Amino acid sequence: MPQAPVCVLSSSHEPQVSHGHDLDRFVQIGSLTKPLTGTLLVQLASTATLQLDDPLEQFLPAPAGTGITLRHLAEHTAALPRVPPRLRRFDPYADFDAGALDSVVRNLGSFTTGTPGRKAEYSNLGYALLGAALASAARAPYEELLHEHVLAPLDLTAITSNPPEDNQLSGRGFLGRRLRPWTMNGAILPAGGLWATPRDTARLLTRLLVERRLGEPAPSWQTTGRLRWHDGATRGASVFAGAMDDGTWVMVHRLSGQPLPTEKMAAQVLKNAVTETSRET
Repeated sequence: MPQAPVCVLSSSHEPQVSHGHDLDRFVQIGSLTKPLTGTLLVQLASTATLQLDDPLEQFLPAPAGTGITLRHLAEHTAALPRVPPRLRRFDPYADFDAGALDSVVRNLGSFTTGTPGRKAEYSNLGYALLGAALASAARAPYEELLHEHVLAPLDLTAITSNPPEDNQLSGRGFLGRRLRPWTMNGAILPAGGLWATPRDTARLLTRLLVERRLGEPAPSWQTTGRLRWHDGATRGASVFAGAMDDGTWVMVHRLSGQPLPTEKMAAQVLKNAVTETSRET
């Protein structure tokens, strides 16, 4: 079986690219979109456009009394299911458009799985709602806001929901045929619909987590010990990006929808970097 194309960028060695990957072509980054959405939330709060603890129904037509706040959505504590209802099998989010999102919002009480704020339950649906709420609060499209408040201040130009088709890289199936990417530029976009070049993905990671150009990291990042991280996976791509408190960082992207090998590769890079640092000291 052919090897999946891989690229590894890190603080410990020069970029490594193999099996046909490319640092400067667009790839899906899946749920690594979420930290960008969370950063947008924090930036809009810093301009007093909204507050993190504002209730969702202040911005979307959700029933009163759900208890769900913007912070709950960002921290995955809104007691919402992982995915929206009635997804397709092969292109799951293709039908999840603004109308489908509106239907979920208006009937939100029937989707909650418990009391908001009590425990973390990872939710793509929650981030779709968060992105819609941010667009409503600022009265502008999500991606326009993302560019103005996050991408432009970070000087990132190769992150988008709609890259040129001739500059995209996608995974390949068992017989070597190109896997058609999932359709994720609808309502699910704020949860996982962005494309980026691996080079700009690494810049995103370092500028948010190492250089802290936009202040403290958004609540979207996962935390394990001294490591802040997030991963993402779609049908034909997977990514892991993380940084330690001391500035050690890694970004691995594979043109394969299997996230576990991607995460293991990133973990090994971080482990080797820590070991080398210990030897030097």
